[in-house]
Amino acid sequence: MSETTPQTLSGVAETLLMTVYIRAMESQRPDALIKDEKAVALVTSMSYDFDRIRQLKMDEDDKVGVILRNREFDRYVQNFLARNPEAVVVHIGCGLDSRFERVDNGKVEWYDLDLPEVIAQRRKFIGDEKERYHLLAGSVFDAAWLDKVSVHHQRPFLFLAEGVLMYFEEAQVKALVLMLRDHFPGAELVFDAFSPYLVRMNNLRMAISKFGVRYHWGLRRGQELEKWGDGIRLLDEWGYFDRPEPRLDHIRWMRHIPLLARVMRIYHYRLGET
Repeated sequence: MSETTPQTLSGVAETLLMTVYIRAMESQRPDALIKDEKAVALVTSMSYDFDRIRQLKMDEDDKVGVILRNREFDRYVQNFLARNPEAVVVHIGCGLDSRFERVDNGKVEWYDLDLPEVIAQRRKFIGDEKERYHLLAGSVFDAAWLDKVSVHHQRPFLFLAEGVLMYFEEAQVKALVLMLRDHFPGAELVFDAFSPYLVRMNNLRMAISKFGVRYHWGLRRGQELEKWGDGIRLLDEWGYFDRPEPRLDHIRWMRHIPLLARVMRIYHYRLGET
């Protein structure tokens, strides 16, 4: 792969390179929790200044957390497809993640959705559309993409948003959730959210690093979304300490302190009834 620079990425879109870099570094460990050779190839081929990411001064626990989150999202998709093999999955804010290739069951209809500049980078670095795999360039808040996806309205839907919704205001997130509920009744939604405490701490870190982005929305409890509208039901959730992980054993004591135990969780909802 020839060396290329992601020249058009900035702000929130630039943060996608952070997760790619972490996955690439993890994949090269002998005890790697995931193996993402595509991430390694992308980081190797880009002439991007990854010192900007290193300035965030993420400790090893933070990086392990990103990897565990990524792996858990894969598991949510795999579990959904085990129940609904011919489902439609829409990956909101897909970045440069190659999740489709990791979880494809040979039947799923997959849509990767992100800003136009990000989709342009996906086409350049990862590849174009193919059978059962589609790219949607635009804002998730722009209802134009709904028409393209709604052609499969008789099939089960799963919406994913990993590392995305915390960048928006609560009113925007609520509008998105209600839009998905109204257009795809019975769909399932999986997203991760920071606690308000972690939003504040991460914004301080971003300010020091001068990375140029801020988080805006935090979630204390998953049940809060059930109050946003009829039919929104929390199915389950996951956090770092819900299952033992040897590389986090030294901070497992945090699970006994609510403020620290719930700094980031993945939430799984059903949006209305079919």
